[in-house]
Amino acid sequence: HFQTLKEENEALRKNLSGETLKVFTTSNLKALLYSGNDTCVKNRADWEAHEGNCYYFNLMPLSWEESRQECRCRGSDLVKVDSRDEQTFLVEKLKTKILHPEDKFWIGLTDSKKEGSWLWVDGSPLDKRLSFWFGTEPDNWTEKNKDGEDCVRMGKHDVTDLECWYDQSCLVPQKSICEKAAGTSSSVCV
Repeated sequence: HFQTLKEENEALRKNLSGETLKVFTTSNLKALLYSGNDTCVKNRADWEAHEGNCYYFNLMPLSWEESRQECRCRGSDLVKVDSRDEQTFLVEKLKTKILHPEDKFWIGLTDSKKEGSWLWVDGSPLDKRLSFWFGTEPDNWTEKNKDGEDCVRMGKHDVTDLECWYDQSCLVPQKSICEKAAGTSSSVCV
C-alpha cells in the first residue's frame, strides 16, 4: 500500500510540475510580448519598422471601431498617413497581404463626425495634398448601408499606383494597419 501511495504522490508531483511550467511559460511569454520598452524591429517579429514608426498589419477582419480598439490594445492606433513615402511603404507591404479585390485594410481616417470632413484618429484634418483616393472615391455609397461610408480602407489587388483609398461603412469587417512610434509601449491591454 505504501508503494502505491508513493507512486501516486510522484505522479501528482510530475503533473503539478507540468502545470506550474505551463503557467510559468505563459507568464513569461506575456511578459516578453508585452514588455514596455521594445523597438518593434529587434523584439517583435509581427511589427515592421519604417522611418521611426512601427506598423502592425492585423489580418483579422474587424469593424473600424473594433480594429481601432485592437490597435490600442497594442499601444498604437490605426495608421495615419503623413507622407507620400509612408503611403508607398504601406502599398508595398500590402501587395503580399491582399488576397482578392475586396481584401482591404482599415486606416485611421473617418468623416463620421461630419460628412465630407475627413479627420485622422489624432483629430487632425486630412491634408488634401496627401490624399490617395482611388478614382471617384470617396463616394459615401448608401446602397448597402443607409448611413453611408464614413471610414477609410486602403488596398488594391495588383496595385500599381498609390491611389488606393476607399470609403466604406465602418461596420464592414476589414483587416487593419496599426501604427506607433518606435520604442513606445507595445501593449496597454495585458
